Amino acid sequence: MIETLEIRRLLPGSPHLLMVGKWQYEQWGDLYPETSQEAWQQELHRECGTRGVPAVFLALAEGRPVGTASLVKADMEVRRELGPWLASVYVLPEWREQGIASRLVRRVEHEAQETGVTRLYLFTPDQQALYRRLDWKDKETLEYRGMSVTIMMRCLAT
Repeated sequence: MIETLEIRRLLPGSPHLLMVGKWQYEQWGDLYPETSQEAWQQELHRECGTRGVPAVFLALAEGRPVGTASLVKADMEVRRELGPWLASVYVLPEWREQGIASRLVRRVEHEAQETGVTRLYLFTPDQQALYRRLDWKDKETLEYRGMSVTIMMRCLAT
């Protein structure tokens, strides 16, 4: 049971920036073989610290980094007409099943809504059930970078 969970905006000077980049690259880097870990880290750094799009959030459980999620302008080059996107939702395996991913998703939704975004997108190969529980709707299923993924959409109240 988590005693304290805090969701913070990840800042460019954060001591956790390298770790978050490592988590993301290990989780999704194989989808982008043309991108090095260093380039991934540089892109993450550019997304940090801003309000609105883009933004990166860090979940801290009892002061320890345990998860992350991002709000980005574009996340699929084959669907450039869609955006912005909830992206890079990740929770350390030992901290899963405690509502951390849901809290990260809600924080990104809140950030988007505060900046006037009325519709948010994501894609996932295997976490559709989580997002459906959070009121996301399936938009389409397609092959993307060698895997079957579902694009999902969430309408945000204004």
